[in-house]
Amino acid sequence: MSAQCDIAAKQAAGAPMSAFERYLTLWVAVCIVVGIALGQWLPGLFQAIGRLEVARVNLPVGLLIWVMIIPMLVKVDFGALGQVRRHVRGIGVTLFVNWLVKPFLMAFLAWLFVRQWFAPWLPTEQIDSYVAGLILLAAAPCTAMVFVWSRLTGGDPLFTLSQVALNDTIMVFAFAPLVAFLLGLSAITVPWDTLLVSVGLYIVVPVLLAQAWRRRLLARGPQVLDATMRRTGPWSIAALLATLVLLFAFQGEQILRQPLVIALLAVPILIQVAFNSSLAYWLNRRVGESHAVACPSALIGASNFFELAVAAAISLFGFESGAALATVVGVLIEVPVMLAVVSIVNRSKGWYESGIRPSRA
Repeated sequence: MSAQCDIAAKQAAGAPMSAFERYLTLWVAVCIVVGIALGQWLPGLFQAIGRLEVARVNLPVGLLIWVMIIPMLVKVDFGALGQVRRHVRGIGVTLFVNWLVKPFLMAFLAWLFVRQWFAPWLPTEQIDSYVAGLILLAAAPCTAMVFVWSRLTGGDPLFTLSQVALNDTIMVFAFAPLVAFLLGLSAITVPWDTLLVSVGLYIVVPVLLAQAWRRRLLARGPQVLDATMRRTGPWSIAALLATLVLLFAFQGEQILRQPLVIALLAVPILIQVAFNSSLAYWLNRRVGESHAVACPSALIGASNFFELAVAAAISLFGFESGAALATVVGVLIEVPVMLAVVSIVNRSKGWYESGIRPSRA
């Protein structure tokens, strides 16, 4: 095991959720109220912010997304890719659920609920945009928050690191083609150049900057890296909340006209979480992986890299789009839903271990 991998494993098994993380849903709810109120009181200000664009990239939001994503990506140790072979079956389950089940299931659920069952209660002009936002949300597997969920279940920290590193590597190459393919199946056309710019700005560049920063910090000692990560952790949440205020300032008029939209969009997301986490958990049990591997495998399949989804939705469809709102619904329900999944896998440990042989991987 590399020294960097050992350091990262200790970090992944470290402190519990911060107050920011534990009460993220409350902060998001406050952002909804504040954003809608500010949008109604100061419409000119937010219209001016919306016009600060270069190549369809909103500059204030782009900066906030970088502040949001880069400290999270500093936690990712790509040296952990060498640990993939230790739990090949668990990694196989993770990749199957994340890339072959989750995005396609969400595309189907979005069609079923948004285009069919809920269409009479949704604004007709935004239906395609809602579908696109849900697909963007499902096509981006969780990165940073999965460390928190794994920690709360006693998950294997090295497995958690290796699956996150592998998923992030795949995401660099697969996110744009997968999103374009699924949107095409849903009869939604997106400009490839904008999609590729989003991948470059919100995946490739942040990963490179974060890893360069990580190496510099490690050169000064692991304690410097650990202290820096603790200090910069709140930056990510603060940038996320500021982005949400902007989003809800633009979405406020629509939400006031259609207050049920958020609840309706939450339905396919909740079904996806329940199905994907259950499938990954059960498959790991079937292939004989340990509970400490099954938990992070199930949790990464259920949660999303919503920061990337929000950024891509804004770049592709704009602040006032249904796509941006759909991705924000993912943020709103992420913490309480994932804490429920954590509770279920913890309570079912006895059942899980009664049906498997110890993994020899």
